[in-house]
Amino acid sequence: MKARLPILSLLLLLTSCQFFETEKISSETFYEEKLRTIDWNDVTQYPLFPQCVSLTEKSEQRNCFSNVLREALGEMKGMATKVVNEEIEDTVWVHLEVSETAQLSIRELKMDSLTEQLFPLMREGIISMVDSLELVEPAYKEGVPVKTEFSLPIVIQTQ
Repeated sequence: MKARLPILSLLLLLTSCQFFETEKISSETFYEEKLRTIDWNDVTQYPLFPQCVSLTEKSEQRNCFSNVLREALGEMKGMATKVVNEEIEDTVWVHLEVSETAQLSIRELKMDSLTEQLFPLMREGIISMVDSLELVEPAYKEGVPVKTEFSLPIVIQTQ
């Protein structure tokens, strides 16, 4: 009886080893699965201005990024006041790009011809505002710096 116990234990041990085997996944399969789970329309970290560096939450970084742009635009808007005799309601679209090296630039500036005629310095003011802003870090996606694009609407209303 004592001789059977070690043999029986060894037999059980050898047959149960199959339960400890793990399925091996190739690196290509792992890579493809990872690519499917990534949301390509969102970033892990937003581009950072100097005043936003201490923020760690993505929503706080987004708000800080937007606030810095809004404040800079507000300063430019104060300089671009002009008396106009007609009522205008227009939206100027500024399409911004942040490169992988944290360079902020204007990709496109869409402005109605009447708005541009009435506010001839607005285009220069927007370009100057964007050129004066400096980022310390680009956006990141999964730890890799990426190029990002943003659209900034500037609503113009006169009465």
